[in-house]
Amino acid sequence: MLIDLDALEGREAHDLLAGAIVPRAIAWVSTVNARGEGNLAPFSFFTGVTWRPATIAVSIVNRSNGSEKDTLRNIRATREFVVNSVSVQQGKLMFETAGTFAYGTDEASGSGVEMVPANKVRPRRVKGAKIAFECRVLDIVTVGEGTYAGNLVLGSVLALDVDDKVLRDGREISWSELNNLGRIGGANRFFRIESVFEV
Repeated sequence: MLIDLDALEGREAHDLLAGAIVPRAIAWVSTVNARGEGNLAPFSFFTGVTWRPATIAVSIVNRSNGSEKDTLRNIRATREFVVNSVSVQQGKLMFETAGTFAYGTDEASGSGVEMVPANKVRPRRVKGAKIAFECRVLDIVTVGEGTYAGNLVLGSVLALDVDDKVLRDGREISWSELNNLGRIGGANRFFRIESVFEV
């Protein structure tokens, strides 16, 4: 079957595209606004771009009414953010921060997520995150307009905070210790890595 995604209703197109790109790691993004108020929200369109200079990308899609999400507003205002990893054990806490809240609401404290200061940026990082990317904005590329338009945030990684338990020989990340939670297609469906093979 040949499918024209642009001809579909927005949510239907989303579900097909998100279901076709699997698995997807979750970026649990912490930011602050100009007043210093914290924000924490998950996004599953997240990936690496290059390692020199170290750069990652998070796509933040506009709301159904065309407005920008608080995370994007904060990133535009302060030019800084932290991408925290999400372990399987943190799944419920992460899910609680995914709702729509009034601007300036601190989702972390409201959900019981403990935060600690980052090293190089103003936004705090999730204390229990096994990896945190402390980033400064390199660029924001907007794709489309209004409802569901995408905003690709490119972040220069200023520091990588890694839990000692997931680091092997100072240079390799243990996938089993990381125990990352990810998204697959469908509402509220997640995955965890249970086996790995080499080719």
